Amino acid sequence: MFAIIQAAGWPIWFLLLASIIALALIIERLQALRGAKVVPTGLLQQVVQQYRQGGVNDQLVAGLEAGSPLGRVLAAGLRNVRASREVMKEAIEEAGRAVTHELERYLTTLGTIASISPLMGLFGTIVGMIEIFGSQGPSGGNPQQLAHGISIALYNTGFGLIIAIPSMIFWRHFRAKVDALVIDMEQQAVKLVEVVHGDRT
Repeated sequence: MFAIIQAAGWPIWFLLLASIIALALIIERLQALRGAKVVPTGLLQQVVQQYRQGGVNDQLVAGLEAGSPLGRVLAAGLRNVRASREVMKEAIEEAGRAVTHELERYLTTLGTIASISPLMGLFGTIVGMIEIFGSQGPSGGNPQQLAHGISIALYNTGFGLIIAIPSMIFWRHFRAKVDALVIDMEQQAVKLVEVVHGDRT
């Protein structure tokens, strides 16, 4: 592995840094965007049951806020349970925007890495081509320098693509996952509003 890094030249270090960051972000988002962690199963039913049994209390709201992103959205609604439907929905929407922003955290960075990795690989290719042309002299080419230039060009191009392809796949996967989770939270929040205001049993 170290021999490959040596053959790829100094431009490979930027790509290695990008690959480490991308891998860390992918692992972090895989943990953070688990469905059971964001939208726990049966949470809405528990909230509705507790609301009907004892109304809203600070302990219930605090527990929801500490529990999950869906809990924070439902807690915002319960805080305004005595207000009108419009005020309650507005509070839920504000909390939903904050939660959505949190779910989308690091996705811009991952998308940027997916976009610039091929460009960094291309930069390495250009450096390699400069090495190749630099090896050509009036008396002929230096085979060792020529081989080194080709190594820089090919290794950087390949490594840039190796980073970009999975990063793009995971970026698109996480975007779709966030959209699905946000829609699920919106639907559950609407059900809570309807239950509180007597439109749903």
